[in-house]
Amino acid sequence: MRETGWTVSSRIESADVKELHQSDSGPAPQQRHDEAVGPGKPPMGVRTLRAGLHTVVFLCLVTALVHVVLVFLHVAPSNPVSKRYASQVNGWVYPLFEQNWRLFAPDPDSFNRKILARTAHTDSKGSVQVTPWFDLAAVDHSAVDHNVFPSHTSQNLLRRAWTSYVETHGGSDTARSERAVMLQTYLRNIAADRVAAHNDGGAFDFVQLRVVTLPVAAPGAPAGNHPPAPTEDRLLPWWKVTSHGK
Repeated sequence: MRETGWTVSSRIESADVKELHQSDSGPAPQQRHDEAVGPGKPPMGVRTLRAGLHTVVFLCLVTALVHVVLVFLHVAPSNPVSKRYASQVNGWVYPLFEQNWRLFAPDPDSFNRKILARTAHTDSKGSVQVTPWFDLAAVDHSAVDHNVFPSHTSQNLLRRAWTSYVETHGGSDTARSERAVMLQTYLRNIAADRVAAHNDGGAFDFVQLRVVTLPVAAPGAPAGNHPPAPTEDRLLPWWKVTSHGK
């Protein structure tokens, strides 16, 4: 049977309507698939930042765990593990993380100590220039006096460095152990940094310490009396330091 013109026209209009519905329904199937691959997926920069943050947190946790274990081995009674890894434990703990029980059984100093320092520098003509003595302990005392919240560094850094030096060296200034060498370097660096901070940029290559020990006056002693004679006046050798003030 021959199709009339009206039937052909109806089919064309039906095809147009189907195409219109497809175009209104959204993007092509391929485009929909691409959008469904990564819904809500963060950009590359955000993923990199998150990975870096996770790495930093992991390293901090590992460092904290190692620190706790090494400090525990340091304060725990002697055992095979602490003896086997004594060098690693001491290398981590001293001198910054030293532990003691003086908070519960304080042992106040019965002496006042003046820790003095002077420096030496050899100029281009070969002459040696030596500075006057500088009182390192007086700087700490001035920072503590009349201070409601004095710094732990001002109270203990220099004092503990010196007492640790005496414990490892005794009356001699020759280091006979690795810890003695470390504490000697520690005390030397403290003195050099303190002098450099108050030296107005003056250069020096050597530093020397002098420790004057005075007994604490008895309670109720008249203030007008002169202080007693020093019980000890110890002069340490010249130590070579990294050039300061240049």
